[in-house]
Amino acid sequence: MGDRKVLLPGKWRTACGFAIMLTIATVFVPQPRSHAQGCAAVDVVVARGTGEPGWLGDQIGDPLFDMLQDRLPVSATAYRVNYPADYSFDVGAGSADLVRHLTARAAACPDQQFVLVGYSQGAAVVQAALGTGVVSWYPGRLQLPGYLGARVAAVLLFGDPVRGLGWNVPGEYLSRTGDWCVGGDPVCGSGLNANAHVAYGSDLVDAANFTAGHL
Repeated sequence: MGDRKVLLPGKWRTACGFAIMLTIATVFVPQPRSHAQGCAAVDVVVARGTGEPGWLGDQIGDPLFDMLQDRLPVSATAYRVNYPADYSFDVGAGSADLVRHLTARAAACPDQQFVLVGYSQGAAVVQAALGTGVVSWYPGRLQLPGYLGARVAAVLLFGDPVRGLGWNVPGEYLSRTGDWCVGGDPVCGSGLNANAHVAYGSDLVDAANFTAGHL
């Protein structure tokens, strides 16, 4: 059957709940942008939200990376995770691209550290790459090997649907993870305010400072 797996009834219920939470997110039109890579001290790897426009994502990734460049005590580059970020919810493809990118960068830049950022569906992509159980069954998923996980300086999650299902990152990443859920956000919490899912601008300074404190 190749990479495809049959969903057991419990997993099907989880998948349905996961999809319902993700469809609440606002629909955007993606606008890719190119970016040169180099051996900076830190590579910021961003998985954007569903249909989110911008290079790294105009809600989270783009403004956050601007702040990180101002606040980090070291040089930084950024990478946009290559996955559909649409209503196919191909979290497996996102995790695979994220892991392949880190593998290539780690080989090319032996001293480089990584900051993983995920917003909405993108947070589920990061969770899948880290090995969080509730999304470990996605077809095509790849998980970070231990030697790469050790080079992840910080994990930044916003509006995370995996949190909405009651899960957190694996234990080895807990101390390095910042997880923001705006009150009323139905995707990461139990709220009913869909507008809360696009209201994370006030958390970006905290996220940038959190990252600087882990480098």
